[in-house]
Amino acid sequence: MRWYWVDKFIEFNSGVSAKAVKNVSLAEEHLHDHFPGFPVMPGSLMIEGMAQTGGILLGEHNDFEHNVILAKVPKVEFHSWACPGDQLIYSATLEDARDEGGSVKVAATVEDRLVAEAEIVFVHLSSDDPQLSRIDQKNFVFRMNLMDILTVGKAGEGA
Repeated sequence: MRWYWVDKFIEFNSGVSAKAVKNVSLAEEHLHDHFPGFPVMPGSLMIEGMAQTGGILLGEHNDFEHNVILAKVPKVEFHSWACPGDQLIYSATLEDARDEGGSVKVAATVEDRLVAEAEIVFVHLSSDDPQLSRIDQKNFVFRMNLMDILTVGKAGEGA
């Protein structure tokens, strides 16, 4: 099963920055247990949404030539929470892009309230890497087929 933690992109500056939306809804099953009586978006899923935003930014910068893999999150800080009804905005800035991978700085906000910020590092896995055959390909999130999210984001402008 694939999990997408980005609903659409609202801004995309190739090779520079991106902003994506995640609408937090009580219809999401994980919110019923986290936490009972006070549902909040789990921090790990916010990290994944920020990583998907940054990973797509990096992948698109390289025309999705490589499979982009989240390598590490060397820094993350949570300042607040996101509850059902909130709209998270993930903002990513591409800090470094190299042949072997790249890094982004990301933030998650609800309106003008900072919820989380992080640094995320990615590695590239070449499609001819022999280790790639051991990985279930349908689980790669940062791939060209995810560009449909960008199309949805542009559709509101009539483009």
